[in-house]
Amino acid sequence: MPHSDARGAREFVDPQPEGTPFDWGLPGSGPDEAFLGELTGRRVLDLGCGTARRAARLVRTHGAVVDAVDPAADVIGPARAGHGPLPGLRLFHSDLDAHLRTAEPYDTIYSAGGVPSGDLRRLLPSLATALVPGGTLCLAVPDGDPTPVGPTVPPAVQPKTPAPDAWETLLADHGLRVEETVTVRASGPADPPGYRLVRARRPLRVRARPRGGRPPAAHAALGVGAIVHGPRGLLLGRHRRGTWELPGGTVEPGESLRDTVVRELREETGLRAAPSDVRLLGTLLDEIGGLPRMTVGAVVTRWEGEPADQPGESVGDWRWHSLDRLPPSLFECSAQSLTAWRPDLPIDHAPAHFTPYGT
Repeated sequence: MPHSDARGAREFVDPQPEGTPFDWGLPGSGPDEAFLGELTGRRVLDLGCGTARRAARLVRTHGAVVDAVDPAADVIGPARAGHGPLPGLRLFHSDLDAHLRTAEPYDTIYSAGGVPSGDLRRLLPSLATALVPGGTLCLAVPDGDPTPVGPTVPPAVQPKTPAPDAWETLLADHGLRVEETVTVRASGPADPPGYRLVRARRPLRVRARPRGGRPPAAHAALGVGAIVHGPRGLLLGRHRRGTWELPGGTVEPGESLRDTVVRELREETGLRAAPSDVRLLGTLLDEIGGLPRMTVGAVVTRWEGEPADQPGESVGDWRWHSLDRLPPSLFECSAQSLTAWRPDLPIDHAPAHFTPYGT
């Protein structure tokens, strides 16, 4: 199973003559090129191509359009001489990572043992994005002993190689979904070591994931203030600590901001509204005691019912107030929401950075 040093220093040995059936490092064992999937007319990359005999076979037999790249000049030169001008085959002497980052994305990328698996791990970020959405990646990696093989690279300087079972996790961490793995064993002690053949696919859509399993440390407070204004005036309630406030409160897990406005309005006043009746004004950002505080002001355009004190709530005594007769001792967040809604209101409050939503 010949391997190429991605830094370019090695002697390539590929004893199989041109026309030999496609293999992944153990001639006569394991899957053939059918493992790659549909090839006709597809753009394919052979990574660590060596003599490019596999790449040439895919062009001649399946009508694929293949780029074959290897960092070692001592094999690309003979490969060019051996295949001549073959339409559909392009040979590149290039650093592998540089080629992956600059080439147009491929339908299929494979490495049939021409790159040490430690180097493949280093190349994974570029490999993941060098595929078109839905594209296929096939890698032959050592099975059993995780030490990378390379005929002229001393083990001490070879990159660390993942254990075979770690490849599924590694590929998933780079956004690739493993579809199949095949283990191929050597038939005799004189044969090259066995290998694990892994086929993965880039999903059609980019998938986000959390950094880890634990929630982040809380470092900000997020709440809403609901402006309910109609013919009878502006609805305000009195907190048990003495401040006059808009209906509102903190966002609960899984809620949208409009959902929070609707829930808090119902829980505190008994009024009923739909999320479609809520117009979000924007985000107000200030700080209290060194903690960032974010308030989203919202206008409720339609509601049903009559405001009334609700059991267990800290705000009650709900009243309608004319805008020119607002009570003193407005709660800061409510005051900030009101001046974001109507900047002409004669209200003094602690400053806040306001970012309007524009809707």
